[in-house]
Amino acid sequence: MHDRSLTLGLLRQIQRVAAENGGGRVLGASVTLGALSQISPDHFREHFDLEVAGTWAAEIELRVEVDPDERSPQALGVWLTDVELAAD
Repeated sequence: MHDRSLTLGLLRQIQRVAAENGGGRVLGASVTLGALSQISPDHFREHFDLEVAGTWAAEIELRVEVDPDERSPQALGVWLTDVELAAD
């Protein structure tokens, strides 16, 4: 359930960024996983792919990085770092 809520929260953020920038088609998104977030990039990507299958977000190229700094204020979190929108 926790993994699903992370993914759905990320999708809401992506939609909001797209809407704030003219509502263009989303080509890609970059996400950073905190060092203590307790989810691997592969596991996060699996959940993302399951949630977006057959939706507006199915074509998003998801880029996932891990911030190795356990002392970071965001070490427990997962955060959106970039959204790439189509120029059309």
